[in-house]
Amino acid sequence: MEQTIQKKVRVDGGDSWVTADVYGQPDAPGLVVIPGALSDAHAWRHVATTVTAWPSVTVVNRRGRTPSGPLTDTYSLRTELEDLYAVLGEIPAPQALFGWSYGGLIALLAAGERPLRHVIAYEPVIRPFGGNALPALKAATDAADWDAALETVLRQVAGLDSAQAETLRADHAAWAALRPLSRPAYAELAALNTPPTPDELARRAARVDLIVGERNAGTAPYGTAYDDVRKRVPHAAAHTLPGQGHLAHLEAPARLARLLDELAGAR
Repeated sequence: MEQTIQKKVRVDGGDSWVTADVYGQPDAPGLVVIPGALSDAHAWRHVATTVTAWPSVTVVNRRGRTPSGPLTDTYSLRTELEDLYAVLGEIPAPQALFGWSYGGLIALLAAGERPLRHVIAYEPVIRPFGGNALPALKAATDAADWDAALETVLRQVAGLDSAQAETLRADHAAWAALRPLSRPAYAELAALNTPPTPDELARRAARVDLIVGERNAGTAPYGTAYDDVRKRVPHAAAHTLPGQGHLAHLEAPARLARLLDELAGAR
């Protein structure tokens, strides 16, 4: 399906705003996608245009990434939840909520507060996650050194080795696209690592599906974070996406979209 409209929703008492890209039939309830860190709505366009099981797909462009507004000084996980609720208030009640990484945690937390029909999370992360990177990431952010901030996230949070980080840095187009997405990374990682962490997640969701990429299953950092989340969602069904890692939406969007369609069909 093709993108139909882009919604702009004022949040935080008007101090910021969140945009959402809507694909398909904007008046029909469908799938809502919540990207995570170092990602924006644009990065999810190939998944959104390939999904067929829902009449609409709404991709939230979380604050801190263009064209959405700033994080503001009071940013926290609560901010993310209130932003999501504001977006949900502007669209038909969703049939399903899908979150990736940090966005997966946001989706699961929302389903602990509000009744939701179906929640899907791909490699959601939870505290403690990447906390060792906070001092270096804060220093880079305070200095507005976005190259250093991006490298810190890639190496100390995502776990890329030196060769992988250098390969990505040599891809000038990819690096240029990621640099601005590193700006909210410190605030997001700090919010992620701020207690409390609920003992149970998504307790008000009628159905929960959790997905891990095969390459990450059982390994740090994303596979072990996924395992920590699974313990907190005892009623969730677990799935593995063959041959994929954390970036399935970029490396195999059609395969990820097909899995999402399959999960929708299993309702």
